[in-house]
Amino acid sequence: MLSPSRVKWRKTMRGKMRGKSYRGCNVDFGTFGLMSLEPGWITANQIESARVAINRKIKKYGKLWIRIFPDKPFTKKPAETRMGSGKGGHEGYVAVVRPGRVMFEAVGPDEAVIKHALYIAANKLPVKCKIVSREVI
Repeated sequence: MLSPSRVKWRKTMRGKMRGKSYRGCNVDFGTFGLMSLEPGWITANQIESARVAINRKIKKYGKLWIRIFPDKPFTKKPAETRMGSGKGGHEGYVAVVRPGRVMFEAVGPDEAVIKHALYIAANKLPVKCKIVSREVI
């Protein structure tokens, strides 16, 4: 699973997810990409699940780029715990995704296989997504 090798702060604030993404909005490496349509947190497990789903479809004939990285730690209090007594313990890492962010990119010999692989990966993520293609200028 993806996680940062070192973090400056063990626990961070939740932050805001309003607004659009202005960085990482274009398909730069592959021919097709998976773009987020709504804001959300994507955990390291969800990124790994989508990666495995795409690689199963494109096999060794295609290439995959993961454009997001879970670098934000999130905490969670145990179940059936009373209120108070500080912030919960460290639970895992998430990537903050805003609308317009291209999360995965893929290239391969067959366009239909790449689109189907990205469609399967979109079903494994907690945000609405759309498949976008590279704009040739």
